[in-house]
Amino acid sequence: MATQKKKVAEADYSMQEKIVALYELQKIDSQIDEINKIKGELPLEVRDLEDEIAGMNTRIGNIESEIEELNALTKQRRRDMDKSQLQISNYKEQQNNVRNNREFDAITKEIEYQELEIEYAKKRLKEYAAGIETKKAQLDEVKAVVAERMVDLTAKKEELEGIEAETASQIAELEAKAEVAKKKIDERLLTAYNRIRGNVRNGLAVVTVRRDACGGCYNRIPPQRQADIRQGKKLIVCEYCGRILVGGDETVEE
Repeated sequence: MATQKKKVAEADYSMQEKIVALYELQKIDSQIDEINKIKGELPLEVRDLEDEIAGMNTRIGNIESEIEELNALTKQRRRDMDKSQLQISNYKEQQNNVRNNREFDAITKEIEYQELEIEYAKKRLKEYAAGIETKKAQLDEVKAVVAERMVDLTAKKEELEGIEAETASQIAELEAKAEVAKKKIDERLLTAYNRIRGNVRNGLAVVTVRRDACGGCYNRIPPQRQADIRQGKKLIVCEYCGRILVGGDETVEE
């Protein structure tokens, strides 16, 4: 139902009226672009800082997980050492009750094996301790950087929010005017307009013909093509830059 109403509304406007509406929309969007220029690189800087902080928070989480893993391994090694110590005590008691040298030697080897296990565990514990110390240093370093970036982010956000608050009423007024213009333009033209705006550096999708040239790329427009543009019976784009061409302000007003 909504689509049918839109088609009826589109049919009420001639191509010339749609082109004029496109030109009006371009002027409104250009005014919005100019206002947004006041923000400068702030939106990008805020986004970059947020991404950087998010990345560092992920790194913090990874380091904390690694520290937890090293702590878990430390506890396990200590349990293994305690187990080996207990076994050594048991084997020494067994040595007092052996019946021959072969049994004595076998138990002695088991004791030696457990002693080697304890030495190996001690070595690993030193490695874990060094690893934990290194990870904690890394953690402190990253957290310090995050704290600095958060200060920068807060300052830039406050600056950006201040600019947005100052320009909010202007933007809202222009956006309301843009919506009025859009109602005269069918969806296909709006899609083309937005695509062109996204592809050109200055955001100019609709330009006038001035001094016999395209107002976007400044290439010459043939006289017959200029006449077709002034008539406004069909949509004409620059064959060089792809922008939508309209006559000068005087022609559009007529």
